[in-house]
Amino acid sequence: MHEEDYTEHDGIALSERIRNGDVTAAELLECAIGLAERLNPQLNAICYPEFDATREVAAAWASKGVFHGIPFLLKDSGLASSRFESKLGSSLFDSTRYAANATLVSRFEAAGLIPFARTTVPELCMAPTTEALRNGGPTRNPYDASRSAGGSSGGAAASVATGIVPIAHGSDGAGSIRIPASCCGVFGLKPSRGRVPMGPYRGEGWGGLAVDGVITRTVRDTARALDSVSGFEPGAPYTAPALERPLMAAVGRAFDKPLRICVWKAPLNAIPLAPECAAAVDRTARLLSELGHHVEYQPAPADLEYDAFVADHIRVLSANIVLSVDARLKALGRTLANDDLEPAIRDGYAFGKTVSASQYAAAVARFHWIGRKLDAPFDTWDIVLTPTLNQLPATLGALAMTGTFQSFREKVAAYSTYLAIVNASGQPAASVPTYWTQDGLPVGTQIIARYGREDLLIQLASQLEATGTWQPSKRRPILNIRQDDKTRA
Repeated sequence: MHEEDYTEHDGIALSERIRNGDVTAAELLECAIGLAERLNPQLNAICYPEFDATREVAAAWASKGVFHGIPFLLKDSGLASSRFESKLGSSLFDSTRYAANATLVSRFEAAGLIPFARTTVPELCMAPTTEALRNGGPTRNPYDASRSAGGSSGGAAASVATGIVPIAHGSDGAGSIRIPASCCGVFGLKPSRGRVPMGPYRGEGWGGLAVDGVITRTVRDTARALDSVSGFEPGAPYTAPALERPLMAAVGRAFDKPLRICVWKAPLNAIPLAPECAAAVDRTARLLSELGHHVEYQPAPADLEYDAFVADHIRVLSANIVLSVDARLKALGRTLANDDLEPAIRDGYAFGKTVSASQYAAAVARFHWIGRKLDAPFDTWDIVLTPTLNQLPATLGALAMTGTFQSFREKVAAYSTYLAIVNASGQPAASVPTYWTQDGLPVGTQIIARYGREDLLIQLASQLEATGTWQPSKRRPILNIRQDDKTRA
């Protein structure tokens, strides 16, 4: 299979080629590795490659799962894998090894996804850009190398956008799937809290904000991947409501009646919205109206107390920095060195030491209160549409981890007002790539559904995808396959 042919197929199409005997898992892996070796020097999206070891896995592969053996990438988020080290974008956590797989990694592999490397993240996954100093430079946006690919799943989104893999693991604690999906023009869905397992090594992340998922170019790939890895895990503190039918059944399914869609266009707390981001919301709203849905612009709830939420979010993140750093230092048997952490994270560690138990408990209580507030609109509306980001993909260095942790996170909160609050509520949300600027830069918009209703997001996103205005696989990033370079696997 030619690399260019490989990038034209989504994960389901490639899996069908394996199932039909047209190509082997080993041949597809060679395409992915070839692309990774050529593109990663420009992207800086991949770390901890295990190319030769994975070649052995693919050579001995017996087709299994719904994906039958297609190439895959794990995020460098600390998701435990016995095959891959991790560093979480940090010198302190460099070369962390795991004795066994996390439940999710085992489910990915059982689904027929073969990981061959990890993807880059910002330090401790705590930034909306992927510019960790430990990675030797930023992860670049495939459509504009002067801009960020987003974060914290920036390496994953860049790898999917350029075709290295059709599906990559992502995680989202404050927009970390949806931000890079918007920046890189791909589809990113944050599942409901408790939909995807987080065990057996942890029950929740960041006070219940963090969830795992995938980033893809097509809606159906996300649907099939989530169908494959979702479901109850014994001992888990959260369990999302069971879906009435598989998510794949929602792909391409006609609606019985028009949806009621509310548009929250103005950013929270009067934070400016870039004209291109406003245009993206209007474009998606217009598409939904043309599809027959009832679309109405409304103000967002006025009493979300966004500034107070941001302050509590900072406290929870800082406390989790302390938890992670102290555990690592204990394992290493030493104290913190000056160059272990980037400036903002080191400041967050110091600030986290001052967060009291009552402050942490109050912050989690606020998250739960926001969950109630954001559930109420769904008594009237089926879907809420918002900007994914308030600005275009950040230029490299604009959101660097410098200064205090509080000032850094306040800048992040102004960059993406409608993302972290949906982590607090636990609701499913997705960034859809329905708008591109005149300069060819993708701008996503976010669709939010009631807790447990990923099926509605998949159904609506697949309807948007079918309009032809959203074609990530047909748009060619600057950093992609050269037409005169068709390496045969």
